[in-house]
Amino acid sequence: MTVFKIAVISLLVGAGLSFVNITAQDILGSVGLSPLELWIYMIEFRDWAIPNMILGAVIVVPVWLVIYLFRPPRSG
Repeated sequence: MTVFKIAVISLLVGAGLSFVNITAQDILGSVGLSPLELWIYMIEFRDWAIPNMILGAVIVVPVWLVIYLFRPPRSG
């Protein structure tokens, strides 16, 4: 549900910015980025994040599983 709310608000804000003739390139240019540079940074982040998420999951998932299995049953 939260993702849907974020999508709707993003659409409304994007429509408002478009109405006053502000583009994504304008905003990126004001911070010194081009769309291609942003794309490259996103790919570099993905390439860094996925292996680190897998590495963390090797520890977190078994610990969570043990805690879940040995937790006392909930009442009601």
